[in-house]
Amino acid sequence: QVQLVESGGGSVQAGGSLRLSCAGSRFSVSNYRMGWFRQAQGNEREGVAAILSGGTTRYADSVQGRFIISKDDAKNTLYLQMNSLKPEDTAMYYCAAHLTAISWINSLNRRAYRYWGQGTQVTVSS
Repeated sequence: QVQLVESGGGSVQAGGSLRLSCAGSRFSVSNYRMGWFRQAQGNEREGVAAILSGGTTRYADSVQGRFIISKDDAKNTLYLQMNSLKPEDTAMYYCAAHLTAISWINSLNRRAYRYWGQGTQVTVSS
């Protein structure tokens, strides 16, 4: 069974940085399409960033230029470097994985992903 475990969340002041990690087990992140999603209280889960086959990346407009998604195949881990954090970035962050191809246009659609982690909370204070 594919397992994803997020870590690295916490509380930070606006303008600060955090790096989230998503460790995979029982599968190889190099073979999967991976994404980061977030869900603020009372809101739907939304796509933040995705990394597809060949290393193609996509970002939500709200985080473009501030967040960076990356993978370390040797460590079997997905990362999300979050810089210049804003209070509106406060949410539970989830990583997701899917084995088969995901089109670029669907890469931030939560319904395109089969496997999910339990989430890590990020709180940004003003």
